[in-house]
Order: sequence, then structure tokens, then C-alpha cells
Amino acid sequence: MTKPKQRLKILQFNTTDIGGGAEKVGRNLFQAYHQHGHDSWFAVGFKKSTDRNVFEIPNDQHRSIWTKFWRKVAVKFIRLTDGMRGSWRLHHFLTSIAEPKREIARFLGIEDFDFFGNRYILKLLPERPDLIHCNNLHGKYFDLRILPWLSRQFPVVVRLADMWLLTGHCAQSFDCKRWMNGCGQCPDLTIYPAVRRDATAYNWRRKLKIYADSSLYVTTPCRWLMKKVEQSMLGAAVREARVISTGVDLSIFHPADKKAVRAALDIPQDAKVVLFTANSIRKNPWKDYETMRAVITLVAGRLIKEKIIFIALGENAPRERTERLEVRFVPYQKEPEAVARYYQAADSYIHMAKADTFPNTILEALACGIPVVATAVGGIPEQLVDGTTGFLVPPKDVEIVAARLELLLSNADLRHKFSLAAAETARQRFDLMQQVNSYLEWYYEILERWHQNAYGKGKTYDR
Repeated sequence: MTKPKQRLKILQFNTTDIGGGAEKVGRNLFQAYHQHGHDSWFAVGFKKSTDRNVFEIPNDQHRSIWTKFWRKVAVKFIRLTDGMRGSWRLHHFLTSIAEPKREIARFLGIEDFDFFGNRYILKLLPERPDLIHCNNLHGKYFDLRILPWLSRQFPVVVRLADMWLLTGHCAQSFDCKRWMNGCGQCPDLTIYPAVRRDATAYNWRRKLKIYADSSLYVTTPCRWLMKKVEQSMLGAAVREARVISTGVDLSIFHPADKKAVRAALDIPQDAKVVLFTANSIRKNPWKDYETMRAVITLVAGRLIKEKIIFIALGENAPRERTERLEVRFVPYQKEPEAVARYYQAADSYIHMAKADTFPNTILEALACGIPVVATAVGGIPEQLVDGTTGFLVPPKDVEIVAARLELLLSNADLRHKFSLAAAETARQRFDLMQQVNSYLEWYYEILERWHQNAYGKGKTYDR
């Protein structure tokens, strides 16, 4: 642990304090800053913990009297009509009355920035922060229009985990390149965060105007996403940019005695176990569960002497069994120690993402010494060394993925070799303490230049 040069007061923004990958990254930093002796606060749209240093942004408190009244009416109505057929239509009508302008904007496909509590979060803090670190800024809680105001008062670090800040609505653009020049004529309005109508050109121009008036320190976890930042309208706001890889807590995610872990989890010692973890696995828009399921079925049919168990961690559903294959759905595990045990029990981790940036789950698998088979999309090729810590495969290619997974499951020596390389890679490149120290060192540099006002708005891309 690095001794702090001075005690920093760091405020982070995020959608919530407990949840998926983006929330986990922010919370890990939030807790680590405390451990390093700094004041660390979390401002979130939706608070799920009881931590006194986590503050829920008071968006609802700062709605108009009209809005508050009709919202209360809508809530009472839904309670009185619970279960009644068609009651949702009247409930929707009442909430539309509460905020007619907002509802019209949503109908037109305009991204919702009407979250007025953001400007009041500073009044809830015990002290004025030295620096603000923004994580995920979509998720119906943040008013992007306050970035110019914030960046005039504080150094504002913005960490991108997806492409939403660069586009007219979507978090991942897939093959579309309209975001580079202005969006419009969107090929898929249903990509998260979905919009009802094609206002993507307007949304893109509105973001461009916000960034033109802002001065931001931008960071990404991988070079793939940083390159997109450089090609986007966000570049106008970049005062300095830096790639800082995500890290995992190696005191929790590490290799362990597989036999002991399997015994604790009631997993047969002689089974070949393949793991995948995500929120709402079968309905997750980014994860290709159908391909994974087809791959596992194909592999189970080929390895006729093996019992294959596919563990889907992150969803509660009945087990599925065939003669050679068992699919176990395991509900979301809140404690990271519980999640780590499933990695430690596995023989391989499979990650069939349609689109992704720099998934924590792959880093966690590597840290536990688990070989990974993953699609070569987004920043994933920067996480895996193909043929050394796992295999990179094309999306939706069931045959190729099955061949790579079959090779791993049938070759104990290869799995052992990959396992050692995976754990070593995590120790060298993806230790949480490396990520924390990289951010803290950058914070000190930023604050020193901020106070000296040494340079203006020139762009510096630190690779």
C-alpha cells in the first residue's frame, strides 16, 4: 500500500453502489481509497447499501410540487389496483401527467437528462471534494448538462466503460460508425439504452455542445475504447486522457484447492465444469447465451466419457439435465468471496459476448487461474493471450468455440499450463492495487497542474 502524499477528498458518481461490473469497479475504488487513508464518497442514483459514505442523489426531492403530487397519486393508484387487468395504462397516464414535458421528450427519443438533484449532491457531503471521478453516467440518474459547471469547479475524471458518451443513444455501436460524424438514421434503436424514436442526431449534437463547454480528464480500461474516444465528439472536452486497466482484488480472486471448493459447493469431483457469470444471463442483451448453450451441448455430445456441468452464475432458474450435461443456474451472489468460489471450482470460463469493453469477469477468472474461451470483441483481446491464457474466438461460431473448449476440457496438461499463465498474468497486469495506485498518482498530477493552472485545454493522450 502506497503511503499517501496528502489526504485526498474524492467523490465518485455511479448509477448504484452495488450491482454489476461497472458498479463493482467504482465500489472497489471507493473502498480502496479509504484503505489508503483518503476521504472517499460515493454519489449514486440508487443506494443499496447502508454505508454512511454513500449518498443517494436527491433527484426526486427536487421535482416540482405538481410532479410530486401526481407521482403520489400514481403510487396510491397502483397499490389499490394491484393485479387488476389494464391498470398499468391508467398508471402510465398518471405518471405522464406528472411530467408532461419529460414524457413528450421520451416519446420523441430524446435522452433523459432531467435529474435535478445532481447539483445538490455537494451540499450532502461533509467536506468539499478535491476531485470528482465519474463512472457510469447513464442509468436514469445523471444530468449530463452539469459537466461544464462541474468541470469549472473541480478536476473531473470521467471513466468510460462503454460507448454511450460517444453516441446518440447506444452503449455499444457494433458495426455502426455513425457516432463518428453525428448519428441519425439509427440502424437499431433497441440497443441499450433504448429510445422510442430516432432522435439520435439531436442527442449527438446535444452531447457535442456539452463537451465543447467542458474540460475533462478521460480514462478507459483499454486501448480499444480510448481509440474510439479519440475519434469521437468527446475529444473536444479532453484535457488529458489515460488508459488504466481494471484490477481485481487478488486477496479474494486467486487459485484455490479445487477439490475442497467443489466439496463445499456440492459439485462432483470428476465433472468437467464450465462457468459463465453475468446479470440476467438468458436475457442479457450483450451476452450470447444461445451460442453458449449450443456450444456446451455440442461439447457434451463429443466428450461422451465426461460429465459436463455448465454453471450459469447470475440467474435463478431450475436445473436442466440430460444424460451427459447438467446446467445449473445460480442466483446472483452479493459477496465477492462467494463468486470467487465458483471460479475456483471451474475448469474453464466461457464468455460469448456480442459486444463488450473490458469485462471484470474475465479478469476474475484469470486471477483464479481459470483458462478462458472468449469472443474477440471490444477490449477482450487486450485481456487474453490467445493460446497462452485461453482462446479468442469469433462471435457466434459454435463449431470453433466448441473445438477450443473441447480441447481445454480433454487435455489436463494444457489446462494446467494455461492456469499457471492466467494467474501470473493477473498478478502482473490486473491487480486492483495497481489500478488504485495508478489513479491516485494521476489524481496528484492532475491536482498539482490544476492548482498551478499550468496549461489550458490541450489534449494529452497517455498510453
